[in-house]
Amino acid sequence: MMHIAFLTPEYPHEKVLHAAGIGTSIKNLATALVQEGVAVSVFVYSQKTDAVFVEDGIKIHLIRHKKYRYFGWFFYRKYLQDYLNRFVSLDKIDLIEAPDWTGIAAFMNLKVPLVIRFHGSDAYFCHLENRKQKLKNLWFEKLGMAKAKAFIAPTQFAGALTQQLFGINDKVIRVLHYGILLSDFANETPEDFEQGLVVYVGTLIRKKGVLELPAILEKAAETYPNIKLVLIGADSFDIQTGSPSTWQLLYSMLDESLKDKVSYLGKVPYAQVKGYMQKANVCVFPTFAETQGMVTIESMAMQKAVVNSNIGWAQELIIDGESGFLVHPKDHVLYASKITALLADKELALQIGSNARVRTEQVFDIRKTVLQHIEFYQQQL
Repeated sequence: MMHIAFLTPEYPHEKVLHAAGIGTSIKNLATALVQEGVAVSVFVYSQKTDAVFVEDGIKIHLIRHKKYRYFGWFFYRKYLQDYLNRFVSLDKIDLIEAPDWTGIAAFMNLKVPLVIRFHGSDAYFCHLENRKQKLKNLWFEKLGMAKAKAFIAPTQFAGALTQQLFGINDKVIRVLHYGILLSDFANETPEDFEQGLVVYVGTLIRKKGVLELPAILEKAAETYPNIKLVLIGADSFDIQTGSPSTWQLLYSMLDESLKDKVSYLGKVPYAQVKGYMQKANVCVFPTFAETQGMVTIESMAMQKAVVNSNIGWAQELIIDGESGFLVHPKDHVLYASKITALLADKELALQIGSNARVRTEQVFDIRKTVLQHIEFYQQQL
């Protein structure tokens, strides 16, 4: 039996400090691998306490963050290396997969092949957002990349851009989409939604395009006055203005006439998130920086009409005008017009939603993508 391990800063579990797209994609894959007879361990670093437990056939290690007087960035990575190597021997792990973010694999010498997945490095996001990257972060990420035997990219766009940024020319980069278990996102009554309800799910942060929404909403409300916008996700600090709350910044940008049309729910349990997705007439994701976009695919699987960013990776998710709409987040007039076209025409919204479900079945079914992953892992051994 093959044994695959994942090193990650996040994972969806009540004992884990934080979980977002990286954690969700790992859990989806880990669960599917176990069902295909592969042994899986997940090592979640930078946690408050140490713990080891098994859940749904997956062995989960919580690894406490350790502080050092000097060079903590080096010594903690070496601590993780020793921890991983211990369980490589004890549990006969064959391969370890780690993220590119912050170059966590830098300085590590592992006893088994290392695969790095392009969840989105700091270099990648800085490039897309036109921000300057700290040299230390770039150094860590380059050192981490050098440790990998091969790479996984969730989209052609993310793979090509990361290859360019890091000058990767001598190692395999395989495009393998994040998949979802489609049965978890079944919608038996797609025609039953709240007319005029627009839903955004994701962190409230500038790079996700949420600060374009006030201008888009203003244009949309001119055509469709009964529009309502619900925002769901964690609030965050705004790097450009120094505002401690992106939500407060967004709210201050709203015209007075629009403020009663917008609700912010903060972080809510995922069952409630899916409930709001199901109620939505349209889901919007005007992001500037992504490697694939899990919530976009989840919305599509729930037969929702999506108006998404049109940048790079998004063109691999949606066929524009068929399984959703792709618009640049800065094109407020066009973005608003796609939203209002869907709000005003129920049949159009239902047809786009139906096509979106078919698209996820064809491209993002975890039962298909897991087999591609298994084949890839075997090739690295």
